[in-house]
Amino acid sequence: MSPRQTEAEISAPHPRETHMLYGHREAEAALLNAYKSGRIPHAWLLGGPQGIGKATLAYRMARFILTHRDPLAADVQKATTLSIDPNAPAARHIASGAHGSLLALERSANEKGVLRTVITVDETRETISFFGSTAAIEGWRVCVVDTVDELNPNAANALLKILEEPPQQSLFLLISHAPARVLPTILSRCRKLSMRPLATDNVIRAAAQAISRKADDPALAEAAAASEGSVSNALTLLGGDALKLRQRTAAMLATLPRVDPRELHALGDSLPLSDRAALAAFIDSIERWVSERLRTYGRSNANLPRLARLAEVWEKIARAARDTQDYNLERKPLVFSVFSMLAEATR
Repeated sequence: MSPRQTEAEISAPHPRETHMLYGHREAEAALLNAYKSGRIPHAWLLGGPQGIGKATLAYRMARFILTHRDPLAADVQKATTLSIDPNAPAARHIASGAHGSLLALERSANEKGVLRTVITVDETRETISFFGSTAAIEGWRVCVVDTVDELNPNAANALLKILEEPPQQSLFLLISHAPARVLPTILSRCRKLSMRPLATDNVIRAAAQAISRKADDPALAEAAAASEGSVSNALTLLGGDALKLRQRTAAMLATLPRVDPRELHALGDSLPLSDRAALAAFIDSIERWVSERLRTYGRSNANLPRLARLAEVWEKIARAARDTQDYNLERKPLVFSVFSMLAEATR
C-alpha cells in the first residue's frame, strides 16, 4: 500500500507516475511562465485541499524542467503546458523513483514497516547532501516535499535553513493541505500557488484514469459528486462502504419527518467504532442535507421560523458529532439523536 493511500481507498498510481493533469490550468501556466522567464523563484508552496492534484502538478513540473534544462531554449519558449512524453528518460526515471536530480521528501515506514506520522529531521537533512553533491546530470535539481504539513518541528527548521540559502538551479516544490498552518518563516521564502477543489467532471475524469474505469460509471459519478472536488476522496468513497452509507443516509433524510426505527438501528449498526471514515461520511451527509435546507428556507420570509429552528438543531448536531469523533463514542446513540432532532425541526 502506498503511503498516500488509506486502507479504504482504491489503489491509484503515485503522483510521480501520473502524467495527466485535470483542471489547474492557471497554476500550471504560472509555473511554466515563471520558468520561461529564466527567473523562476526557487521555492513554491502549492496549497489547497487534499487530493486535488497538487502533487501531480509538482511532479509534472519536475519532469518538465529535468527534461528541458534550458528555460530559454526554443522548445521551452513554445511550450503551452508542462506535458512531456511519458517515455522520455526523465519521465521514466522519475516514475521509478530513481532520478538523480530529484529528491522526494514524504513520510516513510519505520524499521517495523509502519508508516511514520511525520517526515523526520534525518530525512529532511538529505537535502543538504542532495544539493551539496555533484549531480549525476549537471543542471537543475528539484526537491518535492509532500507534504510540508507533515514535517516535524526539527525537520521544518532543517528545511528552512536550505531555503534561506538555496543553491543555484534548485527548485523546491512544497505541498500543503493547510497553508495557513505552515511556518511563517517558510511561507515568506516561497511563492504561493493556491489551488482550488476540482470541478466534478474533472474529478470523474481523473479518478477514472487513475483506476482504469469508464468515466460514465454511475458509482464513479456519485462518488465524485460527494468528493468535494478531491480525487482521493472519490477513490476512498469507491473503495469502502462510505458511498453506500451516504446513499442509505440520504434515503432516510428524504422521509423526514417520518423516521423508521428499524432503519435507524440498521444505520447505527453500519457505523462501527473502528471506522472513522464511515462516521465522517455520515456527518458530512447530514451537513450537506441541512445546508441545502437552510439555503431553501432562506429564500422566503415565510420560512424564517423553520430556518431558525433548523439552524439551532444543526448547532446541537455538530456539537454531538464532535464529541462522538473526539471521544470515539458509540455511533448508534448519535444516529438516533440526529434523526430525532431533525424530525422535530422539520415537522
